Amino acid sequence: VQLQASGGGLVQAGGSLRLSCVASGRAVSTNTMAWFRQAPGNQRTFVAAITWGGGSTNYADSVKGRFTISRDNAKNTVYLQMNSLKPEDTAVYYCAAGPALLYRAPGAYDIWGQGTLVTVSS
Repeated sequence: VQLQASGGGLVQAGGSLRLSCVASGRAVSTNTMAWFRQAPGNQRTFVAAITWGGGSTNYADSVKGRFTISRDNAKNTVYLQMNSLKPEDTAVYYCAAGPALLYRAPGAYDIWGQGTLVTVSS
C-alpha cells in the first residue's frame, strides 16, 4: 500500500481546507486510515481516524467539531475537511494506514504517506 496526501496550503484563520489521501494497492490489513500532524519542534500527534469498513471515527479533542474525516471506498481515498482553522493548526499533515481499529498512537500505523503542509495565518 502506498499513500499520497494532498490538499495543503496557506489559509487565513477561520478558513477551510480539505486534505485528501489516496491509497493505492490497498490491502485487507489496512483497517484504519488516520491523519496525524507535526508542527516544527513538536512530536507527531493524532488528529483523526476512520475505518474503511463501518466508517467509525475517532477525533482528537482539539479538532472535534471543526474537522471531519470521511472516506470514499470506491476511490480508496480518505478526506480531512478542516473548518474554522486556527493558527495552532499549522503543521505538516500526514496520512497513515494500519490494521488496528482507530488507535491514536503513531506506532499503531505501519504505512505513512508524505506530508502536506497546512499553514494558517492569523
